[in-house]
Amino acid sequence: MRTAYGVETVRAAERELMARLPDGTLMQRAAAGLAAACADLLGRVYGSRVALLIGSGDNGGDALYAGARLARRGAGVTAILLTPERAHPGGLAALRRAGGRAAGTAGAEDLIERADLVVDGIVGIGGKGGLRPEAAPLADAVARSRAAVVAVDLPSGVDVGTGEVRGTALRADLTVTFGTHKPGLLIDPAREYAGVVRLVDIGLALPNDAVELEALQHDDVAALLPLPAAETDKYRRGVVGIAAGSARYPGAAVLAVAGALRGGAGAVRYVGPAGDAVIARFPETLVSDRGPKKAGRVQAWVVGPGAGDDAAAVAEVLATDVPVLLDADGLRLADAETVRGRAAPTLMTPHAGEAAALLGVSREEVEGARLASVRELAGRYAATVLLKGSTTLVAGPDRGPVRVNPTGTGWLATAGSGDVLSGLAGSLLAAGLTPVDAASVAAYLHGLSARFAADGAPVGAHDVAEGIPGAWRDVRG
Repeated sequence: MRTAYGVETVRAAERELMARLPDGTLMQRAAAGLAAACADLLGRVYGSRVALLIGSGDNGGDALYAGARLARRGAGVTAILLTPERAHPGGLAALRRAGGRAAGTAGAEDLIERADLVVDGIVGIGGKGGLRPEAAPLADAVARSRAAVVAVDLPSGVDVGTGEVRGTALRADLTVTFGTHKPGLLIDPAREYAGVVRLVDIGLALPNDAVELEALQHDDVAALLPLPAAETDKYRRGVVGIAAGSARYPGAAVLAVAGALRGGAGAVRYVGPAGDAVIARFPETLVSDRGPKKAGRVQAWVVGPGAGDDAAAVAEVLATDVPVLLDADGLRLADAETVRGRAAPTLMTPHAGEAAALLGVSREEVEGARLASVRELAGRYAATVLLKGSTTLVAGPDRGPVRVNPTGTGWLATAGSGDVLSGLAGSLLAAGLTPVDAASVAAYLHGLSARFAADGAPVGAHDVAEGIPGAWRDVRG
């Protein structure tokens, strides 16, 4: 599992390690990893032109020492000093001894334009609120150049603790981060600025109880997948109920059932007005037209996709004593007090627009502060929340680590894909996974299926549903 830690935890671990090491050792470890990553990106170091953008913090020192290593291998390295009087003295001396040179910001745009590689060492992990006015022109020059861009620990101008970008920021092709991932490197919009993220181990000892963000990997998902034993029957595997669809949106019901049938539960019960459409596509579905109360026993409910204004069905489902997944119209129709007061778990799966409506803010505010938004929703509704989007996040009501989903593709932004995800997650709830695990595993499989189905071309929601078994097999190896 990939984990990310907050800025203060990282700083405390760095202080503890530096107290036990000879002076400068930690920076040299970081610089060595940074220089190696730069060399890999360049391919041929000798004769290449490297521009270092140097601020006043330790990130600038890391960049200067890395630049010295590249200069010793024959690169032409120039450090552009934003505040020359505050540049790291040891790093600057090392660069000059290796044959590199230093310059101020006058003429910096020309140096950047001619560079093969730009190393961003302007701002460290404590930076907030975008680049300062004196640094913004350098970011513009970098954006216009053809140089490869490597960020030191984080792209300057992003909030590495939250993933927010509140002003001008520098975009990198590669971010070399030290000791651990930081939340902002895994969450949009900051993730878009980071490019590929490469982690360099510098020996930090980080406490398990301080993890802020988790990203499941194949092995983690494989360990959570519900697998039937020899004596298992369809009811022991779990039965999921789907209350979805309407005369206007029968396809939402079909897609939710499609996701549920591939999610590991032993049976799917459907209630709603789209029974004929569901049976025509999936004859194995147990269809009822008598409402959720009389549909038969289930281990979890999914309610809301394409439901229109059927508030009665939402209320009936919320009154049950099994886990409930609320999506789409179910989010709009659910009574907040009822959700908060449920004894059984609730999983909510809004996209940014739905989350904005629930929080009473703009969609742009949610998209710009995804981590804060998902935590706020989980706390406000005493529920687990899966916030869909370019970075899908899962937060539980207990303020534990937030899960970030590493799979997916831009082609997944297609009508009906959320209905498939709801059915899949609901099936995993019925099979016995906790809401956080069900949401995380569903998002992972859903995103992986979309990657396989798209393969670089447009994909429909039905293709994503059909691809789930392949994603499941891929995860299990």
